[in-house]
Amino acid sequence: MNQKSKTYRIFEVFNYIFLTLVALICILPFLHVLAVSLSSNAAVNSGTVTFFPKDFSLEAYKYLAGKTEFLRSLLVSVKRVIIGTAIGVTTTILCAYPLSKENSDFKLRKYYVWIFIFAMLFNGGLIPTYLVVKQVGFIDTIWALVIPGAVATGNIILMLNFFRGIPKALEEAALIDGANHWTILFKVYLPLSTASIATITLFTMVGHWNDWFAPLLYMNNTANYPLATYLQNMIQASSLIKDATDPELIKQLLAIGNKTLQSSQIFLGALPILCVYPFLQKYFAKGITIGSVKG
Repeated sequence: MNQKSKTYRIFEVFNYIFLTLVALICILPFLHVLAVSLSSNAAVNSGTVTFFPKDFSLEAYKYLAGKTEFLRSLLVSVKRVIIGTAIGVTTTILCAYPLSKENSDFKLRKYYVWIFIFAMLFNGGLIPTYLVVKQVGFIDTIWALVIPGAVATGNIILMLNFFRGIPKALEEAALIDGANHWTILFKVYLPLSTASIATITLFTMVGHWNDWFAPLLYMNNTANYPLATYLQNMIQASSLIKDATDPELIKQLLAIGNKTLQSSQIFLGALPILCVYPFLQKYFAKGITIGSVKG
């Protein structure tokens, strides 16, 4: 027992050290970006900014507060996340519920399951997808960003397994009381699936917020770019000053600095998801583990 206890303590110490290192690897780059965004241009160019700001300055954030393109792209992202998450979670639940009924009269259940698995491994390709989106008239609309990826197979499988884990006795009792499947879904299954729904909601939100490639394909007007695509263009730009023509604006950009401005935009782009995550985190681990036990 003493040897086992000693071995366990060694493992526990090693585990804490390892997890601390992993956490630092995740947190330190973000702290560096925040420190650069709050530092002066001279301090950033000197290479002395690490994880704490030097020559503290809020000029980059003051500039972004009045920048129309940044604020517009932020609103587009918020709109996309709200609409895309609502559609994605709804389609996931409506697909997973009937597929979870192993002994139902739904004869094509296994057929549809294989279709979803096949779609998870293979797709029609970039050009056919673009042609379909174009033919239905979604180019330069918000629907081009939310409809093509509305059915996420991974989320459906997660939700399906969660529904299978709910005791059958609850459904049988509801059927005896005269409930139909819509009533069972909304009055029995969904209240018991809070953890799993929160998990797929978080996955869907992060996916829509971070996606920058789809808008490059489907948006001809840069005014329709969401924040991720706007930031990608800004980061790729060699300099934000070269396109400026107003002398006062050039002077302001020179004082702020290219790296400082880019870092402030990256931080503001990540901030909304960071604010949402703590409210869903308590359901995250539970939703993943419960939804993945049964197969």
